[in-house]
Amino acid sequence: MRIVIALGGNALLHRGERPDAAVQQANIDRVTAAVAALALEHEIVITHGNEPQIGLLAMESAADPVLTAPYPLDLLGAQTEGLIGSLLVRALHDTLPGRKIAALVTHTLVRADDPALARPAKRVGPVYPRDVARTLARRHGWHIAKDATGWRQVVASPVPEGIVETETIHDLLTCGALVICAGGGGVPVTADSDTGALHGVDAVVDKDLSAALLAEELKADFLLILTDVPCVYTGYGTHDPQPVLDATPDDLRRAGFPADSMGPKTEAAARFVERTGGLAAIGALDAAYEIVHGRSGTLVRPDLVVG
Repeated sequence: MRIVIALGGNALLHRGERPDAAVQQANIDRVTAAVAALALEHEIVITHGNEPQIGLLAMESAADPVLTAPYPLDLLGAQTEGLIGSLLVRALHDTLPGRKIAALVTHTLVRADDPALARPAKRVGPVYPRDVARTLARRHGWHIAKDATGWRQVVASPVPEGIVETETIHDLLTCGALVICAGGGGVPVTADSDTGALHGVDAVVDKDLSAALLAEELKADFLLILTDVPCVYTGYGTHDPQPVLDATPDDLRRAGFPADSMGPKTEAAARFVERTGGLAAIGALDAAYEIVHGRSGTLVRPDLVVG
């Protein structure tokens, strides 16, 4: 099969960990172990989150006295694609000797008139106590919002409309390469209606929605969304969480998962299944092989047609 794997934003930096390079290097072993077993049997495209990394870079850029103005989020996103892509390439090179591996800085088309650009809602970076978050917001001009355990910076997150490098990714797959791309949802850009010229957008794109779009454009058979829980749960965080092991897109949407946690993942899986008739699944990183083979995770399948 051709499988697009969307790695969660905490794959390299778990919640509460210091954002040190050594920490991310140590966590990469779990990622490569999960991916390598699948790569021996299938065509693989890897996308990844970047919320911890881009949040750190945004904070450093905003505080740098040498800069006239902080770097925009599109360029910071490109930096994280290179950073995380390099870690993955080096680890997979050692785990899959002889396999062609390519990390590609990828650009995602968005609409210049997307209403989301005027409504910052995507959480990035570390969790802060309320007073610290408010101080940083005043100092750097940030928008902030409450998170499950504190407060975080929020930024604009337009809807992905297309992946600029889809044809290049397809060519790399055709020659047998494992491709790492669309990190952090890809670098958001608009295309000039007359010339086609690309212009960066100071925003981030949801990586799961971008992964679903990429999987659709590549005609993938399977979209695998990996996170830090074994499956989707209704009532997650309550005294009575219930696992969802098999679902249709309608089932997931009726459940109303939160927009700041499982919501984008379930919506991405639903979109891919609806638009392609393929399969999607959501589950834990360490169980990636078992999820694809139907032994773990939440399977998302097309609605059954009666008649």
